Amino acid sequence: MQTFSLTPLFRSSVGFDRFNDLFESLMEGDDGSNGYPPYNIEKHGEDRYGITMAVAGFTEKDLNITFERDRITVSGRKEEKKDGVEYLYHGIASRAFERTFRLADYMKVTGAELKDGLLTIQLVREIPEEQKPRTIEIRGASGQNTIEHSSNDNNHNKDKKKVAA
Repeated sequence: MQTFSLTPLFRSSVGFDRFNDLFESLMEGDDGSNGYPPYNIEKHGEDRYGITMAVAGFTEKDLNITFERDRITVSGRKEEKKDGVEYLYHGIASRAFERTFRLADYMKVTGAELKDGLLTIQLVREIPEEQKPRTIEIRGASGQNTIEHSSNDNNHNKDKKKVAA
C-alpha cells in the first residue's frame, strides 16, 4: 500500500481539514463502489446538480435518503415477499444497498422523485451572501485616498479600480 503525504498541500491553505478526511477515505476504498445500484451525477447550469440512481423494483417506502452537512446517503431495503412464484431466472436485482455521496460546501438537497425505476435527487449550491465576493475599502495613512476593488465572478469581468484623492 502506498502512503501519500498531504503536508505540502496544507502548508499554504487554511480550513481544508475535510479534504484530508476525503483523501484518506478514498485511499482506504470505503466508498461502497460495488457498482450497485448504477447512478449518474449531473450538472444543470451553474449551481444546480442531480443524482439519478437506477432502483428498479424499489418503491418509495423501500428507499431512505439521509442528508447531513457534507454527505447524502441513499439506502434501499426491500422486504422479501413469499408470493408463491418460482423464478426460473431472477435477473432483476433488489438486494439491499447503501451509497454515500460527499457534497461540497453549501450544497442543499431541494427534492427527490422516484419515477420509472429512477430515483432523482435535486441539489443546489446556495452560497450565503456573507461568503460571496465583496468590495473592501482601503484607506491610506492620511485617510484621504480610497481605493475600491470589485470583481464579479459570475460575469468574469476584469477588476475595476477607483482612486479618490
